Amino acid sequence: MGEITVQNLGNLTLNVAAGQTVLAALQAAGIDWMHACGTKGRCTTCRMIIISGQENLAPDTPAETRFRANGRLQPNERLTCQAQISSGAVVCRVPRQTQLPHMVYNDGR
Repeated sequence: MGEITVQNLGNLTLNVAAGQTVLAALQAAGIDWMHACGTKGRCTTCRMIIISGQENLAPDTPAETRFRANGRLQPNERLTCQAQISSGAVVCRVPRQTQLPHMVYNDGR
């Protein structure tokens, strides 16, 4: 089991079960997160910016590798619909471009 903290959502911290994506853990906790392709890894709207703990994430999926190759996913970004936490803790942020208008974001510090 791993743990995800979303810095700019008031340092919200959730457990992520083995085999569960970050997006599935967020949804199970009732947290809205932008995602447009139905968790298929076909867009980048669900991306998160990794602040720390990148080493605690499972390797990139083929979808993430494809988006990196074409410049649509930066080295410090992962897709929440694809990313799984192998162990430990990950701290992330919601990118400004994908913040939802009804959510309250802060600087998380």
